[in-house]
Amino acid sequence: MRKVIFLLSIIMFFFKTSATANYEKKIYDFSIEGITGEIINFKDYKNKVILVVNTASYCGFTKQYDELQKLWDLYKDKGLIVLGVPSNSFNQEKNNNADIKEFCEVNFDINFPLTTITEVKGKNAHEIFKWAKDNHGKSAIPKWNFHKILINKSGKVEDTFSSFTEPMSKKLVNKIEEVL
Repeated sequence: MRKVIFLLSIIMFFFKTSATANYEKKIYDFSIEGITGEIINFKDYKNKVILVVNTASYCGFTKQYDELQKLWDLYKDKGLIVLGVPSNSFNQEKNNNADIKEFCEVNFDINFPLTTITEVKGKNAHEIFKWAKDNHGKSAIPKWNFHKILINKSGKVEDTFSSFTEPMSKKLVNKIEEVL
């Protein structure tokens, strides 16, 4: 019996979810620099659903930009914010913000908000990624580019989706519609 309790305790530790989070802060307590130097203040997104996606220009998943733009076009008027966070955490991003912005606009006609080049994992990760990990667990840590973190209208992590989850997948779209 002790072994069973011990094993269950270990399993619960590794699969910590938002149900165990205490959320001393919400996403609205943070800001991040936009790709052109402006400050993106998350408090401006109160009562919105936010999809945070770490992106990269030289990744096999880069084609997901097309579906991210489609998602933005379909749901922005219903309260969805798609936020692209270019990152070189996996060594697949351009060297400067201007080149990233041009790449996104020319190749994918992106007009959803993008941030400046940002670290998304490890000790140098931006505070929103540390916050997501602290409150939702290891599934919030990007394992690769185009990892998705869905923030609900309450400013808390609702769910996370791996790079393999396409932005227009039924799984992700259903979850977005559920929280909108």
